Parts: sequence; C-alpha cells; structure tokens
Amino acid sequence: MTARDGDFPWWLAAVCLAGLAGYGAVLADDVQAQVLRTLSRGVKVTVFVTLVSFALASLLGMGLALMSLSGARALRQLARFYTEIVRGVPMLVLLLYVAFVAAPALVAGWNAATGWLGWDPARTRDFPLIWRAILALTIGYSAFVAEVFRAGLMSVDAGQVEAAQALGLTGWQRFRLVVLPQAVRIILPPWGNDFVALVKDSSLVSVLGVLDVTQLGKVTAAGNFRYFETYNVVALVYLTMTITLSLGLRRLERRLRDRART
Repeated sequence: MTARDGDFPWWLAAVCLAGLAGYGAVLADDVQAQVLRTLSRGVKVTVFVTLVSFALASLLGMGLALMSLSGARALRQLARFYTEIVRGVPMLVLLLYVAFVAAPALVAGWNAATGWLGWDPARTRDFPLIWRAILALTIGYSAFVAEVFRAGLMSVDAGQVEAAQALGLTGWQRFRLVVLPQAVRIILPPWGNDFVALVKDSSLVSVLGVLDVTQLGKVTAAGNFRYFETYNVVALVYLTMTITLSLGLRRLERRLRDRART
C-alpha cells in the first residue's frame, strides 16, 4: 500500500458531514421534510428504472461486444453501425423517439404479426410509459456498455488465449475461465461509471410523466411554489444515491485488486 493509498479520506469525511448537515436542515424544516417524504416514493421508481435498464443494457452490450470481436465481418459491421448510431443521438432525443415513434411502430407490428390469430388488437396506450423509458435507456446505454466490454475483452493478452486453446479448452471455456476473469478487473471501473451515470440520466424519464424523483419534485414545486427548497431536496436525494453507489463500486474494485495480488 502506497502512502497515497493510506491517506485519510478527508473528502469522504467532508461529504458525510455535509450530508448529515443537509438532512438535518431538511428534517428541521416542515416544507422540506414533507418534500423528502414525497420524493421517497419516487426513489423506488428511479431505482427500478435504473436497475432494469442497466441489466438489460449490459446483456445487450455484451452481445454487441462479442459481435464486434466476431470473425464474421457482417456481425462486426452491424455492431459498429448500431453503436455509432445510438451513441450519436442525445439520450433525451432517443427517449422521446422511442416513446412516441418506436413504441407505436412496435404495437402496429405486433398487431400485424398476430392479426391472423384473431386476438384483440393492442393499443399504444397499453404500452406503459415506464417501459418505453426503460427500452430507450436500454438501447442508449447498451452502446456505451458495449464499448466498455469490447475494450476490456481486447485487453486480455492473446498469448493466454492461445495457451488455453493449446490445452484443449473449448471456445466457451476459454472465454469463461481465461478471458472473462481478467477482463472483469478492467471492465468494472468504466462499467460502474456508466451505472452511476444512468442513475442521473434516469431523471430524463420525467419528461414522459413517469413518477420518479425528478417528476415528483417538479409536481411538488408546482404545488407549493417553494422551488429552492424542493430542488435542494431533489439534489440531495440524487447525491445520496450516486455517492453511495460510487463508494460501493470503489470498495468492490479494491477487493478485486487485492485478490489479484494474492
């Protein structure tokens, strides 16, 4: 452990003190305390949207990363096309496009595909806005996660893969036992950063009326006209979630690093 690693985390102490002072001020004020109780309902929605979107984005991103490293040129080109197009569209624009253009098209396609079965046609309003938001965030973040996974997988020394192949390991065994364990240590920091970023970007779902923390804050502020106090609480709630996640991810990275040294 270096001297820098052993330094006392004064920044963390300052953050904790500021957080305690912030929550103390919120609980001491009736208006802000009521806002906090209201926003607590939105935290569940924010966490749900974030976890589901990131889990799906990670699965899709891993598939895209494997496609981009495939020996088939068509798969590589398709993965590159997807990631470049999606990463080039602002998340808010993608959210609105999926919600109001792609979702109706999906419903129309479903009706066309199932019409011969005699089922009642689906309606666009039957596609909940929260799931449209999750679909949009999944598509958007899958492109970023794919690049993280691709870079991590490419960082594994080719000689180790060749040695595993010489030992008679199958392609899946080489990936599971040799490539993935080494790539995880490289993938984890940027992958975790994307997760924290998604917590913040999940606030964009408020434009669809999804009752997350941001939307409840907007509704509350419009009702009590205490914008300063309300958005102070909104900011405090998001800071609590993102800093807690960041600390948890740092601890996990440290444990993986220490395990690699032993």
